[in-house]
Amino acid sequence: MENFLLEKIINQKLLSDQYNDIVPNGLQIEGEKKINKIITGVTACQDLLDKAVLYKANTIIVHHGYFWKNESQYIHNMKRNRLKTILSNNINLYSWHLPLDAHPQLGNNVQIAKKLDISIKGNITPYVFWGILKEHINIFDFSKKIEEKFKRKPTYICKNTSKNISRLAWCSGKGQNFIKQAYDFGVDTFLTGEISEETTHIAKELGINFFSMGHHATEKDGIKSLGEWLHNKYDLDVNFIDIENPA
Repeated sequence: MENFLLEKIINQKLLSDQYNDIVPNGLQIEGEKKINKIITGVTACQDLLDKAVLYKANTIIVHHGYFWKNESQYIHNMKRNRLKTILSNNINLYSWHLPLDAHPQLGNNVQIAKKLDISIKGNITPYVFWGILKEHINIFDFSKKIEEKFKRKPTYICKNTSKNISRLAWCSGKGQNFIKQAYDFGVDTFLTGEISEETTHIAKELGINFFSMGHHATEKDGIKSLGEWLHNKYDLDVNFIDIENPA
């Protein structure tokens, strides 16, 4: 498959033209015309680039790519090394951000629901989903379930540990600022990747349960699902590489 055709196929699948993102979605850096081996990962960090070179892959697809709107335009140090690795090895770098958070089949938020046995009922915003647990459980058991499924112990804030969780909302990654919208919508629990200093106070004072499960941990499965879809539908050689990140 040719590199621009791959971009077109994924753009169509993820409905990329519907999103006003803060980073370009699609083929960010052009490499070899013909795709041979694809490496997928959460972030286009140097470790992931080096793995691609080691495995002789000429294509990398990530959730967190380059050229963010608030990013420095100078190509120094770390950025220089990353771009040098990509360009000198003729690698194609693709990135899909918001389209991969919100997609109703492959997206990060849908994968969270699958892992935690949440029945999706709808959206509060395009990036904040809501639903109910298929089996109501208490805060402590739910925390254990998150640890089991996401391989990390969550940080949680809870005002009443005796009540079972009923209605949840969630947003992968850096979604802690949606906690007030989740509360206003009428859920008792909100899940996301990150936590900020003020999140603790907001959760306590509003009386809403809050779980921080890790930015990286909540955004691994979308890119994995995209890679699996490409392999199954187009018989492409795709391998996911998890560069561990505690954040």
